[in-house]
Amino acid sequence: MKYIAFLFCVVLFSSCEFFTMKEKEINTSEIVATVNKEKLYREDLVNVLPKNISNIDSIVLVKSYIQNWAIKRLFLEKAKNNISLETVNQIDDLVKDYKESLLINNFKEQLVKQQLDTVISEEELTSYYLLNKENFKLNEELVKIRYLHVDNNIKDKKNILKLFKSDDVSDLERLEKQELSFKSHQFNDSVWTQLDNILLKLPFSKEKLLKKTKFIEKQDSIGLYLVAINDVLERNSIAPLSYITPTIEQMILHKRKIELLREIEKIIVKDATQNNNFKIY
Repeated sequence: MKYIAFLFCVVLFSSCEFFTMKEKEINTSEIVATVNKEKLYREDLVNVLPKNISNIDSIVLVKSYIQNWAIKRLFLEKAKNNISLETVNQIDDLVKDYKESLLINNFKEQLVKQQLDTVISEEELTSYYLLNKENFKLNEELVKIRYLHVDNNIKDKKNILKLFKSDDVSDLERLEKQELSFKSHQFNDSVWTQLDNILLKLPFSKEKLLKKTKFIEKQDSIGLYLVAINDVLERNSIAPLSYITPTIEQMILHKRKIELLREIEKIIVKDATQNNNFKIY
């Protein structure tokens, strides 16, 4: 085993000047540690230390950095001395392929960002949905629900009950204006909501909420709960378009992206062929 030397500068650990002097005042060419022929310079440690750190913490952090640097160098040296040329070549090929893939993918993403049409019409959404409805079955229950959770001793309880039960939009708007006095609420029962999320907020069973109910009331030590179920969709039902729209949009954009990249590939190959930069013998 080769001789390993760690040269720690005394000033590094005994003086706070290393941690307080500005970078331009530090002799950054000074060696602080060596492993075989590898050298670690003080300049390599300049950016290791975060601002506003104590001298003691700085010393611990620098020691740890040097230790980790040395371990890495030692392992690398051992690896180089105990690996076959075939394995080295394989690793070089993998590194080369990975670098090339990163460059190509980055270039493709830039092209897609510049050229991809991200505007999706309602007609395209509906058409895609109708053609693929069977692929959009729910794996969860959905409900259109209106609910309200208030404190037991809330004022004007009768009026709140009246407004909540009403189907008049203006009544719900009046109720919405009092939202600061509610523990939680949802008044828009025209949107589909995952039932599991609702069950986290309301003390009702799943079976209870899976029934269309004009009005449910429940009171416990935490408060008063008012619920109205407008509609229900069971698991394995076809997901409604309004609920699945974000997913469909992503699917359409992904399809466009694939088609765009294929077109770009054709153009690149065609140009290279015409310019005699690509030949098949």
